[in-house]
Amino acid sequence: MMSHYTDNLTQLGQSTTLPQSPEDAVLERVPNPRAETAYCVRFTQPEFTSLCPMTGQPDFAHLVIDYVPGEWLVESKSLKLYLGSFRNHGAFHEDCTVSIGLRLVELLAPKWLRIGGYWYPRGGMPIDVFWQSGATPEGLWIPDQGVAPYRGRG
Repeated sequence: MMSHYTDNLTQLGQSTTLPQSPEDAVLERVPNPRAETAYCVRFTQPEFTSLCPMTGQPDFAHLVIDYVPGEWLVESKSLKLYLGSFRNHGAFHEDCTVSIGLRLVELLAPKWLRIGGYWYPRGGMPIDVFWQSGATPEGLWIPDQGVAPYRGRG
């Protein structure tokens, strides 16, 4: 059991309510026990929801987050709660996608991170947003994000 890795966590193993906003969400991290090894971690959130800042109508996206950890790993329950906190948050697709990437980079200081926001169409036009923290690491297998261009995505 690696309890020393989880000693400072406040949400894992606890009943936790969904934060009301991304600003209220607590993202947590744990030490990477394989920090000397280059590897890619992927989180996929196919039911991401936020609100249009102009109409208040819901917007939906399929998010794919890839990162090459350094000293830290994101604690997955805190990430789920953070992503869920966008449910009542009004922001454009571009701002939601990039702000998630930037917040993770600030928390984790990864060797590399990219996020793909594949937004479902409203008004007939999907808006897909891509951001990465730097050049893709050489010599490391980084798989395609696997989300096809919009053709009735699902």
